[in-house]
Amino acid sequence: MSSNNQISVEIPQNVLTEVSQNLQESRALLAPYLQALTADQRKSLFKMGDKTVATVQKVKAYLETNPEFVPAYMDKPEFLKDEAVVTGLNPLGNLAFQLASDIEDTVMLAGSEALVASMLYYGTAREAAEKGVAAAKPVYEDLKQRFSKKGNTSLPPAK
Repeated sequence: MSSNNQISVEIPQNVLTEVSQNLQESRALLAPYLQALTADQRKSLFKMGDKTVATVQKVKAYLETNPEFVPAYMDKPEFLKDEAVVTGLNPLGNLAFQLASDIEDTVMLAGSEALVASMLYYGTAREAAEKGVAAAKPVYEDLKQRFSKKGNTSLPPAK
């Protein structure tokens, strides 16, 4: 176990509150325009990726320069609206993904460090309880339920 501290920050509560409010406001602003899908709906859709974005944008350009190839059964106004939604939302999705990834990484790192520190504390409480320190016994008894694993364990059982 390493006690190498890789993150040492304190995020003020007012910053967390403001970010939460801003995210809620952003979600509310976009809510009328967003569509949620079920897992089955997601699986069944023909999906647009990085390569096909360029294809769709090229088709959009050709619709203007060569309209004679637009099939009668193609709804051109709806195509243009769909392409505009993709073009408008993709940068927001990228930003949201980056933010979510950074938040997840920070939570993982801080959580790892907090868990390592908790295990160190637990080890000290366990050792003190084993040596007969009366005040350590209830702490150890309470914490051992959270730190003991069924089967393979990294910490030896208390004596």
